[in-house]
Amino acid sequence: MEIYNNHKRLYIAALLLFLALTLYAALIPAYKAQNDNAPLPNSKPLSEQEALGKAVFVKEGCVACHTQQVRNVEMDKFWGERPSVASDYARNKRPDIWHNTANLMGSERTGPDLTNIGKRQPGKEWHLIHLFQPRSVVAQSIMPAYPWLFEIKERAAAADVTVQVPEEYRKNIKGDIVATEDALNLVAYLQSLKQVSLPDGRPVPKFLYPKQSTPDLKGMGTQTEDAGLDGASLYAANCQACHQQNGEGLPGAFPALKGSSIVTDADPKALITVIMKGYNGRVKEGFAEMPPIGVNNNLKPEEITAIINHERTSWGNNASKVTVDEVKAVLAEIGK
Repeated sequence: MEIYNNHKRLYIAALLLFLALTLYAALIPAYKAQNDNAPLPNSKPLSEQEALGKAVFVKEGCVACHTQQVRNVEMDKFWGERPSVASDYARNKRPDIWHNTANLMGSERTGPDLTNIGKRQPGKEWHLIHLFQPRSVVAQSIMPAYPWLFEIKERAAAADVTVQVPEEYRKNIKGDIVATEDALNLVAYLQSLKQVSLPDGRPVPKFLYPKQSTPDLKGMGTQTEDAGLDGASLYAANCQACHQQNGEGLPGAFPALKGSSIVTDADPKALITVIMKGYNGRVKEGFAEMPPIGVNNNLKPEEITAIINHERTSWGNNASKVTVDEVKAVLAEIGK
């Protein structure tokens, strides 16, 4: 017990114990985890712009309200196609020796999870409008606005990215609302957040505690509009953010579905094609480009049927409903 009477030996012993604990409790497990959880083959490192956008995400405190982790419970199916795994975060590195790795997994969902926001909401225009005034695209949103990420110019330059904010949310702003470099970088980062498929042969984690099993639709013959699905809910999850709950869209940003000749056409081919392949034919009119939401969100024929029948029979639209078989026939045709 002489060590307790010799402060040099005591300090050396404490230091050796600390170093041993650091080695076995921190460094070795971290090294092993780094080797065991390599980046997924289809994942990509952040571009320079996306990395700058991540820094804006950190600076603005977005992680306080948004998670980036899909848990393996049924209620998280809306946020991602599968539960998150360690390899999803393997590309997160220290930016430099002075800063720790920013994983941004978050701890609460005051706002929606952003793991797959790049697929759920790929359009740059939507994100810019949402940042300037969230309630202009999501009426119930409690997210604060970020007007300091934008400039007001009397007349935008040709290279500027203008934001088409509805008149009621401009608050008497005269001139053009222009996105700053920080806003564009932040949107680029959000667009990069896309869940990557696991390699073939690797077991995919399952969501736990399902509410109910999906009904088997095979062998049921010609199906009507819902096939057991709620078109209004599917519309809210996939379309409402841009085209709004009332189907009127946002003037100068997203076209209306209410009274749309494409929506109410007796032949649903054009509408289904837009859903599956997107559309940019109205960009010159000031509208945003429509992304291929059906592909991005992996919509099934039954889900597409429920959505378009909701659109064809809501907000005063009075078009005939289509069947799942009709939708499948169009999908097969445009797929060729």
